[in-house]
Amino acid sequence: MPEAFGARLERAIEERGPVCAGVDPHARLLSAWGLPDTAQGLAEFSKRALEGLAGAAAIKPQSAFFERFGSAGIAVLEELLAGARELGVLTVLDVKRGDIGSTMAGYADAYLPAGAPIEADAITVAPYMGPAAFDATAELAAKHGKGLFALALTSNPEGATLQRSIGEGQTVAGRVVAWAGEKNREFVPENKIGSFGVVIGATIPDRSEVLGEALTGFTGPILMPGFGAQGGSVQASDANLNILVSSSRAILQAGPNPANLRAALEATNLEIRRTLAEVS
Repeated sequence: MPEAFGARLERAIEERGPVCAGVDPHARLLSAWGLPDTAQGLAEFSKRALEGLAGAAAIKPQSAFFERFGSAGIAVLEELLAGARELGVLTVLDVKRGDIGSTMAGYADAYLPAGAPIEADAITVAPYMGPAAFDATAELAAKHGKGLFALALTSNPEGATLQRSIGEGQTVAGRVVAWAGEKNREFVPENKIGSFGVVIGATIPDRSEVLGEALTGFTGPILMPGFGAQGGSVQASDANLNILVSSSRAILQAGPNPANLRAALEATNLEIRRTLAEVS
């Protein structure tokens, strides 16, 4: 059996810090880096980004910004993921897939098995169909030492009504966290950090109240966007969780020089470590 994603993530956080660096090559950023909004510009962006972010615990490419260039963009994404793998950098591919049956199986086959066409160490999933729809995907991920991050409590206002809805005495977001916890107990019970995590926005001040007891004893990683420029903050309740801070804008704006990206990554890691230590 391959080493579990959670075990590899635990080691990466200890060695490299708790920051997952986003790779979001939208048109404005390519222009800011002096690059054309083309597949060729995308390829140059990805090359520089990987060079500058190679010291991160993980990188999180946003698939949409590669897909918009069609097959040429997907080819660049494949090269980025393969390059990160060669450098020992974990990859969380932000694809937010969410479906049932054979359709979800097709998505899973594209990203999770070793040697898959667009192989990543973990992917994001959107559990609108119900988190149990990902049971088979979680089993496939565990088989190949990969992970999942299910959207639970996101910072966009449009998601609040659904995610905070209560059914059977628990919020929808809480049920997603509970499902991830079940998968960790089923597939990686011995790991300090599980392979199945959730996405929770740092900009949500009442997140611990909304999620309630679902986070008690939760071993999965929490992919938490929204620190820094977006106004997110660390809470005392975060100190006992496995926080993996997602930071894109604050780091990428330091480009295009890879050395400046490295410096921005180090500064972000230092800030997050200091902040987490203060609430511990």
